[in-house]
Formats: sequence, structure tokens, C-alpha cells
Amino acid sequence: MSTANVTLIDAYLARQRIASVVRRTPLIHSPLLTERAGGSVYLKLESLQETGSFKIRGAANKMLNLTDGEKRRGVATGSSGNHGRAVSYVASLLGIKAVVCLSARVPSNKVAAIGRLGAEVVVHGDSYDESVSHALQVAKERGLTMIDSFDDPLVIAGQATIGLELLEDFPEIDTALVPLAGGGLTGGVAMALKSANRAIRVIGVSMERAPVMYYSLQAGAPIEMKEEETIADALAGGLGEDNRYTFRMVQDYVDEVVLVSEEAIAESMVFALEKHHLVVEGAGAVAIAALLHQKVREVGRNVAVVVSGSNVEIPLLLKIAQDHGTRGGDAEQKL
Repeated sequence: MSTANVTLIDAYLARQRIASVVRRTPLIHSPLLTERAGGSVYLKLESLQETGSFKIRGAANKMLNLTDGEKRRGVATGSSGNHGRAVSYVASLLGIKAVVCLSARVPSNKVAAIGRLGAEVVVHGDSYDESVSHALQVAKERGLTMIDSFDDPLVIAGQATIGLELLEDFPEIDTALVPLAGGGLTGGVAMALKSANRAIRVIGVSMERAPVMYYSLQAGAPIEMKEEETIADALAGGLGEDNRYTFRMVQDYVDEVVLVSEEAIAESMVFALEKHHLVVEGAGAVAIAALLHQKVREVGRNVAVVVSGSNVEIPLLLKIAQDHGTRGGDAEQKL
């Protein structure tokens, strides 16, 4: 694979490689979002992956490319939760040891799920960036291979397989809304879609609290921001000290980035639960929120919304449903 670019061929190779590990997720129609947006809206349910998020695609593609020696020595990673779970799951399938470093902010359900898969869980620091720095140190000290959560060509190519599925299942697609954090998902999906048709609009969606990529794009280079508490915890964290791929890909391929509030995210989680019977975590609901709250300037006629994950603590989801159910219903009345 080229170290300079991630290409459509890389995405096809990734799909072939990960087919036995990763689910081809369904694309379902959303009548209420269709009415709200004025175009035909479909939800791409990465929330139904075995590990509860899209992260399994990139982790599997990277880890299935490890040499026999690298597999014997094991892997390490830093994560806000979902990537760590994906790495742990693939490691369990391959019979290799994994060390997953998490910050103290990671929800307990994600920590527990990683531990149940057999990984060594190390809680270090108060931010995603601190957990990644510690993982790099652990990898160096123990001779482990670092599995980056987003800024790696093999990881990006794995996430790009979502774009391939969208093109095949929804060839009329003219707009895609994708949750945006480090850019591995958004950059990969955008590359795949625009390789087929440059006119397809790709819109990245982040939370309002510390959206590092959003402000980095405005600055023209990756910046650092202090991590903030957010219901979209899986989108928290920086772009890395030496971002090599995802920032440039988002610059090149993404047409627009919009931000959604904590309130909008909560209402969208309730919307997914009530109207589609879907459990969706905060990060997974941000693209739905962008449509529900009309954050997108131009909504096309054929729209795909990536629902990226489902790993929310059930007590939290129930509380959100109780607190925001009426307001979610009010939002529905606007449809």
C-alpha cells in the first residue's frame, strides 16, 4: 500500500481481507428523516457490528496485515473505547495478546467489554491523547505493535469499506453525513464515494465540545485542544502529534463540517430508539442530529447517514430517554 495515499483499490483489498470478521451492515430507510430533510434518507447501521461500532473494520484490516512475528509479540493501542474493543475482539480471534490503554473518561461499559474479550486494560490519564501517549510507551517497552485508532492507511482503508457498501446498496447517493473525530472514518468513506463520483457531497459532523478537526481545518493545520466532557465521548480526543493522513484526507475530500449540540445529540439518540428501535451512542447519533436540527446547508435528494456505534451505557440511555423523550417528540412534530 502506498504510504502517500489511501486509494479505492486499498478499500477493495481491505474488504476482501476483513470479510470473515466484519458484518456487511444494513441500510434502512428513515421516513421521518426523509420528511424532515426533503430528500430520501437512509441509515447505515454500523451500530450493528459485533463490537458495536465501525471500528472493527479498520482494526481488522490492520491486524490481519501483521507479520507472524508481530502477532507473536502482540499489540497495543490507545482508545476512547470503541477502537479498543475492536482491537481486543480481533486479537481474541487471532490468538494474540493486546494491551489497551484508556483514559479515566472512558465509560465503564466500554472498559468492561474490552476486559471481557481478554485484553490487558490499562487506565492512564484524563484524556484520549494521554492514553495514546502511554500506549506508545508501553508498545516501545514491550516490543508490541501499535494499532493506531485512525491515522494509519490500513485502518483508513478498512473504514473506507463502508463507502463501498454505500455505493453498491445505494448507487443514487448524492450526500453522506458521517461522524467526524480523528478523520479515519470520514476520510475513508469520503475517499471511496468521491473516487466513484466527485459530485457526491460528504459532510462531517462533530459535537460542539472540543471538535478538534473542525478547528484544525479552520486553522489549516492540526491544532491541540483540551478535551471536554461530551455525550459523544467516542469522538473525543486530538489528531495526534504527527498526523500524516487523516487531516489531509478530510481537507481534500470533505465538503463541509457541521457541529451539533449536546441537546441535539441526546434528542437524536431518543429519536433512533423510539422511531427505529435502535440503540445508538452519542457519537453514533451526531449525523442524525445534523438532519433533525437542520445543520446542513444543502441536503441532497438521496442521503446516507452513518450511524457509527451503539456502545452506550443502558442506564445513561434510559435517563436520556426519560429526560428528552418529550422534546424528542416535539422535534418529531416539526417533521
